[in-house]
Amino acid sequence: MAIGPQAILKGAGRVFGDSSFFFAVLNPGDPFFTRAREISAEILVRGIEVVTTWEMIVECTALLRYRLGYPQSRKFLSGATSVLTILYPSDKERLAAIEFYLKRSRLRRLSLCDALSYVVVSTRLAWAPCLSFDEDFAAMGLTVVP
Repeated sequence: MAIGPQAILKGAGRVFGDSSFFFAVLNPGDPFFTRAREISAEILVRGIEVVTTWEMIVECTALLRYRLGYPQSRKFLSGATSVLTILYPSDKERLAAIEFYLKRSRLRRLSLCDALSYVVVSTRLAWAPCLSFDEDFAAMGLTVVP
């Protein structure tokens, strides 16, 4: 039985945001646009903190710039820094991400940024639910808000 987003978000004090989620929120042409907006509204109502990494901000800004143009990347950067909690991974977390990437990426396409997200979510964020439309997050064993 699938667990809905309300059940996952009910007890969550914070969630981790992936670039695929941020991109969907800002792109009306994205297949997940409506879903991303619904989840965003639920997060706002519940007062849930959205946490991400600086690397995710960089990745999303590049994605927006190249696919949607400068105005959307600027909109994201202007808003992101005021509403998101941005983490700066430690050297230890970066090394753990490299190790995870080298183990897991051989069998499945995985970005180093996603490997770093896994390390941060599984350690510093104590397995917080993730806002992601990237199949890799679920494949890595992370809880994804559907």
